Amino acid sequence: MSSLHYYIACDLGAESGRVMLATLAGDRLSLEEVHRFPNGAIPVLGTLRWDLLGLYREMLHGFRLVAARGLPIASLGVDAWAIDFALTRGHEPLLRPAYHYRDPRNEAAFRAARSPEFDAFVFACTGIQFISLNTLYQLLADQAQDPEFLASADRLLLVPDWFHYLLSGRAVTEETNASTTQLYDPRQRAWSEEMIARFEFPRRLFTEIVPPGTVLGPLLPEVAAATGLAPVPVIAGCTHDTAAAVAAVPARGEDWAYLSSGTWSLIGVELAAPLINDAARTANFTNEVGYGGSIRFLKNIIGLWLLQECRRIWTRDGHDLDYATLTQLAEAAPPFRSLIHPDDPRFHAPPDMPAAIRAYCRETAQPEPQSPGEFARCILESLALLYRAKLDELEHLTGRTLRVLHIVGGGAKNALLNQLAADATGRTVLAGPVEATALGNALAQALALGHLPDLAAARRVIRESFAVARYESHPTADWNLARDRFSLLPA
Repeated sequence: MSSLHYYIACDLGAESGRVMLATLAGDRLSLEEVHRFPNGAIPVLGTLRWDLLGLYREMLHGFRLVAARGLPIASLGVDAWAIDFALTRGHEPLLRPAYHYRDPRNEAAFRAARSPEFDAFVFACTGIQFISLNTLYQLLADQAQDPEFLASADRLLLVPDWFHYLLSGRAVTEETNASTTQLYDPRQRAWSEEMIARFEFPRRLFTEIVPPGTVLGPLLPEVAAATGLAPVPVIAGCTHDTAAAVAAVPARGEDWAYLSSGTWSLIGVELAAPLINDAARTANFTNEVGYGGSIRFLKNIIGLWLLQECRRIWTRDGHDLDYATLTQLAEAAPPFRSLIHPDDPRFHAPPDMPAAIRAYCRETAQPEPQSPGEFARCILESLALLYRAKLDELEHLTGRTLRVLHIVGGGAKNALLNQLAADATGRTVLAGPVEATALGNALAQALALGHLPDLAAARRVIRESFAVARYESHPTADWNLARDRFSLLPA
């Protein structure tokens, strides 16, 4: 068998999508960005939607660029964000523009559904944290607003599964993504029949669940003709982007936690089985599936979305500052001047993020940030302190001692945030690889095809292929004071 293999990893994020070419040469893996394209919420008549067909067009263009190189592509696969979905009927591939997880209707459905009895039942069935973005509340919103429309659909496909359906013709739900919906039972490794019956959702919507690394079939002839690719296997690897990123964490042992750092921050540990009890529910942690049947026990918290939204407002107002510049300005700004609690719901989807931060600081009797550097410093320090709180909770809930925090994803490029995280948490931070999601996508394909024997070998390939930056903790009395201030902030 050849020791040189090529894979196409299409990685879709909330801000952009990429078609990546991964090359496995022996025990080295490399990654090249072939095509990048923008993504984001589209306001439509008071709603927020995704342009899935536009993303598909860009995806096919990226495939054409890869095909033009004439390489023997082994397979391809798509990963994307969780929770959001497309509805189909028969041969009709898209019944409406897919809703964005930040659409306001989700919050209304979330608030209407919640009660102590509801929470106890749902967590016992699913082990998933309560957050208004979840698929469950999107379906409850559909049920309340347009039950006839929901009844007219015959299939629900999460975003990456929908793209795989267009590429291969096979409509299934990959397990790592199914597990995020709050409609999946991680003990039974199946859709929660109790949840579906309790909320009277049409059972036909929920397709067959397949494990990560499932070969769905060859590329459809029409897609092969349109792109110039051979009928290569389409593989549902870890289709949830965080599951893919965690698969690519270059870790050893059990004394580590991961932080997938990007628009969202997802912080957690790998477990052998779900951890579903009252303490986990009270702390609002979640049990999602990872590669090989592992459980990603984690907390989904807001991340660099705070800074992204500030930058969007500043750009709108004529001050276009890139992230490198914002980080330099933050480094020069005075430390611990203002802190926010990123978990406060006001920061989830405000029309003006700087205004929301200023209002929070006013209400908590802190100086309002004035300059972009002060805003960025406030955000980064607050995120680092939130990481500290969640790592302490993880230790308490799992009984583990966590000495190392692996930071992967786009946020791993931010050296200031990495050092702040080390100082705030009192733990060693290992940052990288940055492209963990696309790498995990490619590794899952390699594992599915037998090009790598197991996940341990895949992680060894990552360690051999990519440099990891190390940040040691330098705790000071100021950090202890900041931690105490942070613990008193409203969330």
